[in-house]
Amino acid sequence: MTLFRGSWRRRSALITVAAAGALSVGLSATPAFAHTPTWTVTCSEVSLDLTAYGNSDKNTVTVTVDGKDLLPTTNFKNDFHKKLELPAHKSELKIHLSVKAADGDQFSKEDDKTAPVCEESTPPPSTATPTPSETPPEETATPTPSPTGETSEPSKPSEPSESDSAPAVPSSQPSPAGDDLAETGSSSATPMIAGAAGVVLAAGAGIVWAARKRRSAQS
Repeated sequence: MTLFRGSWRRRSALITVAAAGALSVGLSATPAFAHTPTWTVTCSEVSLDLTAYGNSDKNTVTVTVDGKDLLPTTNFKNDFHKKLELPAHKSELKIHLSVKAADGDQFSKEDDKTAPVCEESTPPPSTATPTPSETPPEETATPTPSPTGETSEPSKPSEPSESDSAPAVPSSQPSPAGDDLAETGSSSATPMIAGAAGVVLAAGAGIVWAARKRRSAQS
């Protein structure tokens, strides 16, 4: 009976030690699953998201581009988040990430990625604006206005007409009656003037006759 009890105690002690060992292993393994080194690379930048690295300030991160430091070695606690702008490039760039965990090299990370070349956007076609000509316009002669307000045109030499060049030939036909009256000085008013003169002479003769008769009656 006593032997049975002693063996049972030894078994219980062994079980306790084994459970404690398993628990300690589990606790020590937990940080390994918690370390999360996430990073992405585009044609223009590198994004870093490092989480759950513990509170030790011995954690470090370094980023290089073609062997040159883009992010010099930097210490961080637990989490580290940062975006790094890449330099302009016409060919692919080799990006290297180095993360050193304070709790052991087994949690560290060394990784490489490639940054592609950014595609250049084609600018929209621009409408060319015509440039105004700097040549002054040709001056046109302004015609001088005539006294009547009409625009005078340059006079042209008159061509001699047939009447100017040919001598006048006397006409053998008699001229009309109107022409004779114009030459003698008579007109259509001559009969009226003659009639009025006759009336005046008759009136004068009557006055003279009346005066003589009066004188003879008085004597």
